[in-house]
Amino acid sequence: MCRGLGAVPYCVHVQVGSPTPAQQPAEGPPPDGEAGHVAASLLYTAARLYYEDDATQAEVAERLGTSRATVSRLLSEAKRQGIVRIEVVPPAEARTGDLADRLARALNVTSVYLSAPLPTPGSGRTVVDVMGRVLAPAVARALAEAGLLPGDVLLVSSGRTVYEVAQCELTPLPGVIVAPTVGGHDQPEEWYQTNEITRLVANRIGGRANYLFAPGLPGEELYQSLLNDPSIQRVLHLWPHARCALMGIGAPPLTRSDIPRFVPTGSTSLRSAVGDVCSRFYDRDGRPVDFENGDRLIAVELEVLRHVPATIAVAIGKEKVESIIAGARGGYFNRLVTDPGTAADLLDSCTPGR
Repeated sequence: MCRGLGAVPYCVHVQVGSPTPAQQPAEGPPPDGEAGHVAASLLYTAARLYYEDDATQAEVAERLGTSRATVSRLLSEAKRQGIVRIEVVPPAEARTGDLADRLARALNVTSVYLSAPLPTPGSGRTVVDVMGRVLAPAVARALAEAGLLPGDVLLVSSGRTVYEVAQCELTPLPGVIVAPTVGGHDQPEEWYQTNEITRLVANRIGGRANYLFAPGLPGEELYQSLLNDPSIQRVLHLWPHARCALMGIGAPPLTRSDIPRFVPTGSTSLRSAVGDVCSRFYDRDGRPVDFENGDRLIAVELEVLRHVPATIAVAIGKEKVESIIAGARGGYFNRLVTDPGTAADLLDSCTPGR
C-alpha cells in the first residue's frame, strides 16, 4: 500500500505469512489483554483480514467476535512474531537520489544529476535520437544551480550529446554570455559546429551568443593570424573568466567511428587516450594527451577548465564509462549529467571488488 506525507509519497509492502506447523492452534478469540497467548492461526486470520482484505479493525473485531482493542493487540503480536513483515520501500525519486549521491562521492564531484531512464527507441531510431529530450531536464537543473547571473560567461562544447540537449527546453538565464570552447570543424554534421550549438543554447536560455569564427585546427600561418584577430581574441579572453561550462565527453578516440577529421587517429600518442572534453584528450589518470599539431588547436585548455567554478559534463553509455571516470579524475568537470543506467555502470566500475 502507498501513502503520501506532504509532497513525498512512500510505499509499504506488507507480507502476511502463514503460521508454521510448530505453532499451536487455539479456538476462539482471546480474552482482552491476552493477545500474546493466542495461536498463530488467529493472529494470521486477523492480519490477513486487515492487511490483505482491507477490512477495518472494527470489521475484523466483528468477524472474530472480539473488541477493536483486542484486534489492535492481535495485529501488534502478529508483527512481533513475524507473521506480518513490513518493508518501507522508498519512491523512485528517492532511490535515484541515493544513486546520484553515491556516484558523486565515488567520482569526487560536486553533484550528479540523473535523468529519467532512457526509453527504448522506436523502429529505425537509436538512443542518440531520443537522448536529448530525456537529458535536457537534468541539464536544466544543473544550469539553474550553477548560480549564473547576467554578464556571467557560459562556455559550450561541440558534440552530439550537447547538440541534442541544446534543441530542448532549458532553464532561462537572461543576460548570460554564451561562448564556444573550440573552433569549428570541416565536417557537415551540425554537432561539430560549436557556433551552431552556441546559438541554440543562447536561444534556449535567453543569453547572448558570441561566436568563434575560426577552424578548430588551422594551418600554421592561419593560426598566427587568427590569434591576432580582435574578434577571435574577444572570445579567447572569455575562457578564463567563465563561470560555467557545458560540455560532452568523448569516448576513447581509437574506438570511435565519429570523430573530428583533424584528430590523427593513426597517431601512436593517442593510444593512451581514453576520452576528451572540448577536443582535448586525456589518459586514464586524467593527464593530458597531446597529438600531432595539437599545439595549434583552438580550444579551451584543460587547465582552464579546472578553474571554472561550475563545469557540467553530459554523457551516457557504457563506451564512455572509462572516459567519464578519467575526466573526473583529471578534474575537468565537477558536475555530471547522465542516465540511471550509465550511473549504475559507473558506480560498478568505481567500486573495488564489484
